[in-house]
Amino acid sequence: MKILIVDDDHEIAELLEIYVKNEGYEPVIAYDGKEALMKLRTNPDIGLVVLDIMMPEMNGTEVVKEVRKDNPVPILMVSAKSGAMDKIQGLITGADDYVTKPFNPLEVMARIKALLRRSQNGVQQNIPEVLDIGPLTINKDSHEVRTADGSEVNLTALEFGILYLLASHPNRVFSADDIFERVWQQESVVSAKTVMVHVSHLRDKLDEATGGNQVVQTVWGVGYKIEVL
Repeated sequence: MKILIVDDDHEIAELLEIYVKNEGYEPVIAYDGKEALMKLRTNPDIGLVVLDIMMPEMNGTEVVKEVRKDNPVPILMVSAKSGAMDKIQGLITGADDYVTKPFNPLEVMARIKALLRRSQNGVQQNIPEVLDIGPLTINKDSHEVRTADGSEVNLTALEFGILYLLASHPNRVFSADDIFERVWQQESVVSAKTVMVHVSHLRDKLDEATGGNQVVQTVWGVGYKIEVL
């Protein structure tokens, strides 16, 4: 996931870049509005924009108006203006959230994650109710998982949630934190160990049901995925 950071203050841009990298995202930096639009055009896989309002060349409000002509990418506006009307104006223009300077970088990251979850959940609504992944048929509506011969695989609600998340995004690697936030729908500093236990149980059940077919794969040091050729 690429995150575009737009701020003419190089120190703030570099600070956010560090935090974005630490959370496993790929930062893309722009120092004015025109450069931001150029970066968006050349990086179609940017998943979120952190956008300062007061900038040279083209201010943040103008950038939002231009972006919103054809791009629904989530936008978090950052501004030194803390007045209620300034926030309202930013949101009316088309931003998804608004934070004021000086800010705590941890708060900015929390808002980024919340916007990404909201955006990704909206995309998931278009995923078919029934998924055929390798030897498995996964029915979201009935919470049933069946093998090629029609046998049902008995999973807990959390195990099903993990499987459906991975199966609905084939070949995409999800970190333990990503899985915890998307399936448990909360944040936790102990999420990695919790997810590891549930993935292990899920994998054991799937391996037994499919005769050793390793449906869920581990990408060491990164996370988990279901690979589809």
